[in-house]
This record gives sequence, structure tokens and C-alpha cells, in this order.
Amino acid sequence: MTGTTTGSPVPFEAAVSRYDPVIGLETHVELSTAAKMFCGCRVGFGAAPNSGVCPVCLGLPGSLPVINKAAIEYTIRIGLALNCTIASWCRFARKNYFYPDMPKNFQISQYDEPLCTDGWLDVEIAGQTVRVGIERVHLEEDTGKSLHVGGATGRIHGADYSLVDYNRAGIPLVEVVTKPIGGTGALAPVVARGYVTELRDLLRALGVSDVRMEQGSLRCDVNTSLAPAGSAEWGTRTETKNVNSLRSVERAVRSEIERQAGILDAGGRVILETRHFHEDSGTTTPGRSKEEAQDYRYFPEPDLVPVAPSAEWVDQIRAALPELPAARRAELKRVSSQLRTEWNVSAADMESMEHIGALGLVKQTVDLVTGSGDTARAAAFARKWWLGELARKANESGIELAELAISPRDVARVIELEVSGELNDKLARRVLDGVMAGQGPPDEVIAARGLAVVTDSGVLAAAVDEAIAANPEIAAKIRGGKTAAAGTLVGAVMQATGGQADAATVRDLILQRCTAQS
Repeated sequence: MTGTTTGSPVPFEAAVSRYDPVIGLETHVELSTAAKMFCGCRVGFGAAPNSGVCPVCLGLPGSLPVINKAAIEYTIRIGLALNCTIASWCRFARKNYFYPDMPKNFQISQYDEPLCTDGWLDVEIAGQTVRVGIERVHLEEDTGKSLHVGGATGRIHGADYSLVDYNRAGIPLVEVVTKPIGGTGALAPVVARGYVTELRDLLRALGVSDVRMEQGSLRCDVNTSLAPAGSAEWGTRTETKNVNSLRSVERAVRSEIERQAGILDAGGRVILETRHFHEDSGTTTPGRSKEEAQDYRYFPEPDLVPVAPSAEWVDQIRAALPELPAARRAELKRVSSQLRTEWNVSAADMESMEHIGALGLVKQTVDLVTGSGDTARAAAFARKWWLGELARKANESGIELAELAISPRDVARVIELEVSGELNDKLARRVLDGVMAGQGPPDEVIAARGLAVVTDSGVLAAAVDEAIAANPEIAAKIRGGKTAAAGTLVGAVMQATGGQADAATVRDLILQRCTAQS
């Protein structure tokens, strides 16, 4: 049963002066394995509804699950990167509850025997290091997805009817659960955001997930409670469900601190419940009363054998871990002066890149570019995109640069195509837009949308001749030595070719044709 608010929200500064916030975060991560957790159905975002299902992930009678070894490996990889202890023996459990997007009416998860336990992740906040304890990292299967049609909120309340897509049901889902995070005071919302940011970057570096929050492959439940300043006892927590952006994680904590402080100031009682975060207002509203473990009636999954990763296998996974974000940042700081020289940039440029979170992205992009033969040139292209077009896109969307649905590898490939002359600036922008729209990596976007630069000399010559014939006065000026007038004809050719010609090549061709006709 949900409670009612008995007080008006308190301004944030006043709230944290009277109460100590304690937060905890449960982050759900869809793993990027080729197949689902317990069956062979392929995993992919955006497929036609209910096209990626089988008797196992639909929970049909007689079907039996089989554990996906790659998902176990990915989870161990995450646990090791989070400094966890890896269990030498653990089991899956049935978590029983009814919901329309849960085809079996139970979820195969882990309860008291998780795969990874007792770790930590350091987060840099306002010049200080906050060590966030990790309670557990466990593996389960994701649910399907409900689409509530009609109504104003997109939620089930007020909807005319609901549809269910089971494509997501059974995708390997890792849950990373922190220990309670206290003692951060007014920084609690920033710590929450900083932790999820660091975790997302770590998961991306590990290559275990695409961590695209806008597609739901990274989702966060935010627990918040307040206690009177100096109290040894924690307050009652609420759990804000499925927060799907870094900015919203911070806002959700801030909103709950203000709301709960208002209730406590008025002598009310905070109710243990789930809540929904609203992007438009930055506030939360009640969901349902919060279940306890006994409500799910956990018991060992009878259709699966225990998982017992050998020490040798764990050591092999540990040895293959890539450089993690914290180590990469430390290395960037160490080689900063060297990079300034290699990239031919000023100290102010380096500070600008670091300020907007672009320095690491630029460095990764430059490292991935092949065939440029010039590190400074590759860095100039990388800075052009990350500090220009992509920074603008991030700013328009109200997200951080690293949250964009594009990777340094994608940007590096676009740069390679620019350097080789296969893309011009205009086409490169369209390719980047296609990648961020989820249309695939750059080469697939180019092939699907026909975005390569026109290199057929016959096609270009015909377009140039047509532009000269349509603009005789401009052509006469060029023949008279006013070569700057060629810009008008270049524009006409670019328009005729849909922007798919190389402007420098077109200009040279125009000057050649006009000179030959003089």
C-alpha cells in the first residue's frame, strides 16, 4: 500500500542541512552476447515484435533452459573489473512473480548465491575519490517489454490496451548492486551520477554491453533514504525504478531528498515503495509497495546445474581484461604534454577537451585511425568531430558526450574515409547521423544510404559542363581571371550531385573546363 505525501518538498540545500542522505544503486546491464541466456535465440535491438522467440524463452511446457557460457564469462569479467570475489560454486534461483511481460511467471535469477560479491569502484567527485562498495553482481534473464497504448503517460494506468513484445525476454541481464552509500551529504546526487557514469564507461571498455541507456541496455534503480543529521539509524528508503539517463539519475536522487525531507519535516512517514521518475517535471510519483525477498518465494532452479567456474578459467579472464577507464585517464594525464606535441594543440585546447569529457574520446579515436600517416592530422579530424558536431548533438539532447550512441571506433572509421577521399565533410556528417540513429556502423550506413563521394569522372564532367552552360556570365568572369567566381559553379555542381562530390576536385575541373574554352 502506498502512502501519501504529508509535506511540501523542501529546498535541496535546506534538506541536506537537516538530513543525511543514504543512496544505493541497482544497475541492470543487458549483455551483448550473440544469443539469449538460456536458449539459442539471437539478440538484437529493433527486430520486429516477437520475431526473436522460441519455446524456451516463451516458457512453453516441456522446454528446458541451457546456460549461455559467454554470459557467465562476461559476468566474471565485470566482477573482476569491480574488484569482486568470484564464487567457485553458485546456483540460479527462481524468482516468482506475475507480470504480463514475464512469460513463465517466474524469472531465472540468482538469490543468495551470486556469481560475484564484495567489490568496489572508485569514483572521482569534485576533486576527491569516493569508493563505492559493490554488494553483488549477479546474472539473470531480462523480461519482455510492454507497450501501453493510449493515455497520456505511456504507463498502464489510463491506457486503452497493452501489447507485449517478448524479443527481450531471456536476454542475459547482469545486475550490479552497490552497498549503501552514505556520508556524501549534498554531493549524493552527483555521486550517484558519477558512479553510473564510471560503471557505464567500465562496461563499455570491457566490451560486455553497448550500454545504450536510450535503448534500455543500461537501466538504473535508485534507492534513496534520509535520516536526521547525526543519527545512527537509516531512514526508510524508496526505489525509483528504471531511470534511463545519467542526468535523470542525479535529478531522481535530488527530487527524492527534497520530497522525503518535506514529509519528515511535517512529521510524516516515508513509505517503503517503488516510484516512477518523470523526465518533464524532474519529480517522482508512487509506483507500488516494495516487495521483500520472501514475497518472491525464491528456490533453487531445478532445471539448471550449478555454476562452478574453475580458478584457471577465472585467471585466464583476468589476464585478458583490457585497460580500464581509470587507468586510461591516469595514462592520459601522464602523457598529456606528449599528446600536446603530437597533436599540435595548445594547453587551452587540452583543457577544453578535458572539460567537456572529450580528451579520452579523442585519444581513443586517434589511436584507432589507420592510414592517415599523420597523427596531428588525425587528431585535428577527431577534435573537429568530438568538439564540434558531436558536442553540439550532445548539448541539444541534454546528455554527456560519452552518452551519444556512437563510439570512437565509428568516428575513427569516418575519419579514415575522409582522409581517403571517400567521404567529404557533408557526407561524413550524414554518416555520423546514421550511426547515431542506430542504422549500423559507418560502412553499413554508407552502403544503405548511398553516401559515398562521386568519383566517376564522366558524371562529374557532365555536372560541371551543365553548371557552366547554365551560368555563362559566371564562366566568363572565370575566363577573365576572376577565379573566385568559381564558388558559384561549385555550389551548383554540389547541389546537382546531392553533396556527394569533392568540392576541391569540382573546383579544379571547373577551372580546367573554363580555361580550355577561353
